[in-house]
Amino acid sequence: MNIVISNSGETPIYEQIASQIKSAVIAGEVKPGDPLPSLRFLAKELRVSVISTKRAYEELEREGYITSVPGKGSFAAEINRELLQEEQYKRLEEHLNEAVDAARTAGISLEEMKGLLETLYEG
Repeated sequence: MNIVISNSGETPIYEQIASQIKSAVIAGEVKPGDPLPSLRFLAKELRVSVISTKRAYEELEREGYITSVPGKGSFAAEINRELLQEEQYKRLEEHLNEAVDAARTAGISLEEMKGLLETLYEG
């Protein structure tokens, strides 16, 4: 697992760490039960504070992506694909609601929005 931290962006370091570990778990790069680096080791490797790695791991555990065993470390969790998909739908719906509100404010029609969405979706 390769984690890359950007100090120039607005995203907090702990969120960058959590996001990349979450992506690795979702993509199957990290299998359920695989050990994650210790907090101290990861902090040292990334040249960040242990507080940042601890906060990332706490967030991942709270969201169900990892489990921590006192004295043994943290491990990738078995994720519920249906629950994960439902969460993704919810996030997508929130973003689309924001886009619809912005389009209405700008006077953009539904047909124009559909065209824009198709263009963006197709890449």
